[in-house]
Amino acid sequence: MRSRQRMFAAVMRLLLKCLRLGRRRRFKLVRQVEQLWHYGHLCLRSLLYNSFTNGDVVLDSLFEPVYWLVDHVTRWFGVVFVALVIGLTSSIVAIVYICLLPLILQTYTPAWICWHLAYGHWNLIMIVFHYYMAITTSPGHPPQAKNDLTGVSICRKCIAPKPARTHHCSICNRCVLKMDHHCPWLNNCVGHYNHRYFFSFCLFMTMGCIYCSISGWEMFRDAYAAIERMKLLEKERLQVAANQTYYQTPPPTFSFRQRAFHKSVVYLWVLCSSVALALGALTLWHAALITRGETSIERHINRKERQRLQKKGKVSIVHGMRAGWGRARCDAPVPVLQVFRNPYSYGSWDNWKVFLGVDVPRHWLTRVLLPSPHPPHGTGLSWDLPPCVIEQRAPLLAI
Repeated sequence: MRSRQRMFAAVMRLLLKCLRLGRRRRFKLVRQVEQLWHYGHLCLRSLLYNSFTNGDVVLDSLFEPVYWLVDHVTRWFGVVFVALVIGLTSSIVAIVYICLLPLILQTYTPAWICWHLAYGHWNLIMIVFHYYMAITTSPGHPPQAKNDLTGVSICRKCIAPKPARTHHCSICNRCVLKMDHHCPWLNNCVGHYNHRYFFSFCLFMTMGCIYCSISGWEMFRDAYAAIERMKLLEKERLQVAANQTYYQTPPPTFSFRQRAFHKSVVYLWVLCSSVALALGALTLWHAALITRGETSIERHINRKERQRLQKKGKVSIVHGMRAGWGRARCDAPVPVLQVFRNPYSYGSWDNWKVFLGVDVPRHWLTRVLLPSPHPPHGTGLSWDLPPCVIEQRAPLLAI
């Protein structure tokens, strides 16, 4: 009995030793794997370390294949996008002239007929003029030869002078003066010489789509109800035809002209409403940029500059006017936080005058409400004070 107990105890001790030995080996293997992981992670960080790397750089690197694809696809499909704009716009105009205009002349009062004819044709002329000018007008490019321009840098891709507000377009493969963006719907860059044409086209196209959506709302409802009624009657006609007897007659069918008319009205309203929402949002975005006196690219640059100044958190002393209630004003140094101001902004109202080229009050009629091919202020190589700006607002900080 005792021998059995001793043997059982010996077996258990041997088993416990084996288990402890296996546990030590497992711990040793885990430690080796952790050491290799930390070593590999350190080697990878040492190879990829860069003091200028941040989240934006990593995100741009990840999206670099997408940028390459967009650049090459946009370059080849620009003509297709332009043809699509022309085709859709022409289809809407054709529906208005063929389907809606005869109905307007028969049912509306003379005052409303004059209003629709005047406003509709004026809006159409403005759309066609500004779209044609935006496509055919060059945005402006800096000279490739050396010149006496001051404050210019060198483009790393063109190896040519790069004036202020000039940026390189990877799709056009050249620098563009006051570049805003490359628009595939124009198959052209939006820059210094055609920025006004691009915005005016967006504005008048949005106005035209809103006008068609509001004016055709009642027609759209009637046409949609008629199409649903057509579907119901067509289903009934098929059922009657399947169970037709000698004394039964199928319900009347709609003609091809009636079907085409109702479907054209629905197509017009849906397309105009969709374009009004999408293009209206884009127009409001560019209107906000024009109010601030900056382009889409400059907004990104200015935002980064403001973030950099906020991180520095420095305080500067600026001489200003300190005013008090019931006390006279006096010049005194007022401590304020250092802020960034766009050096090309002259104030909201003056920014619009500079952008639209309004020098005198009559220009609001001849240059804004009527087609006008007048060039913008300046050459895009230097940015002097425009003559329409009364007082220049000196920036606190400029880049």
